[in-house]
Parts: sequence; structure tokens; C-alpha cells
Amino acid sequence: MLWGGPSWRGSPPVTTPSDRTRRQRGRFRPRLQQLVATNPPELVVKRSAAAFNLLPDMQAAVTELCTLRGVGPATASAVLAVGAPEVAAFMSDEAVSSVPGLPALQYTLKHYLLYLRQVQERATALNGGSTSGLWTPHRVETALWTWTVGQKLCPHLLPKLSPSSPTPEDSRPSKKRRTQAN
Repeated sequence: MLWGGPSWRGSPPVTTPSDRTRRQRGRFRPRLQQLVATNPPELVVKRSAAAFNLLPDMQAAVTELCTLRGVGPATASAVLAVGAPEVAAFMSDEAVSSVPGLPALQYTLKHYLLYLRQVQERATALNGGSTSGLWTPHRVETALWTWTVGQKLCPHLLPKLSPSSPTPEDSRPSKKRRTQAN
């Protein structure tokens, strides 16, 4: 099945998220693939085009794609990340679970938007405060996914870092306490 429509950047993305992205970087769910396959191609093109035309409003774009059978926020995020990596990030289990401060993974629009906001903020910070640059939400998600999978597959190659580890700018000398002289 062809996923496409007018791309956010001008060229139509051609991908099948349930065949490529989800198998490579998510849990393979054959039942979802079967449900997605029941959508008429004309409807898929229509909904996809409508979703891309709604960007940068991610809530509206994801909601539009979720009207297709078998498409939830995670699959919709895969489609949007392929066509609009500068505003969308794939909702991979590994990336979502590696973002500090998020509640337990839920496949809901609300949870995706919480995750996406943090990923977009990190991309902006990595770009020195600019919303354009090398780091996109999609690249941040890819880095998070790679780190998480790397930790699982080759933990001896990557140092252990935790979200609570202080960074140099967070570390300040502690104040000396006054002691009472007897």
C-alpha cells in the first residue's frame, strides 16, 4: 500500500510504515498490518494528503491519519516523520521510554504530543535555540532509539548515563555549612 500525499517539503513520501519502519524499529503487529490493508488506497491517499496539509498542527495531522483502520498515533507518527521530519518524530517504544519525565508508555494522542513536545524542545536546544538546523525531531528520536538499542545490545560499548546525572553546568560547589563553636 502506498502512503503519500503532498509532502510538507514538496515531494510525496512513499513508504509503508507497517512494513518498513515498524518492523525495523518497533514491534511487529501483524493484526495492525491486516487492518491497514483493508483501507481502500484512494482513502489512504485522501487522508494522507489531508494530514500533510494540516501540518505543522501535529494534533490535527495525527487525528486525520487515525481515522484509517489500524492506524493509531504511533503508526501516524511514522508516516508523518517520513514526510515531515522537521516537525514530526516517530513514536518508537525505545525513544519514548528514554525521555525523562514522561509517564509510562501509552499509545494515545495525548502521550504522543507530550513526547513530541520534549523531542522538539531538545532539537531546538541542540540547534542553539534555532528551530531550523541539523537537529530535527526525527533525528533526535533516531538518536534516542539508537542509544536505547545500543544499551541493550552492546552495553559494554556505551557508558552508563542517567537522566539525573549532573552536567557540568548543573554542578555547583555546595555551600559550606556554619558550625557552632562550643
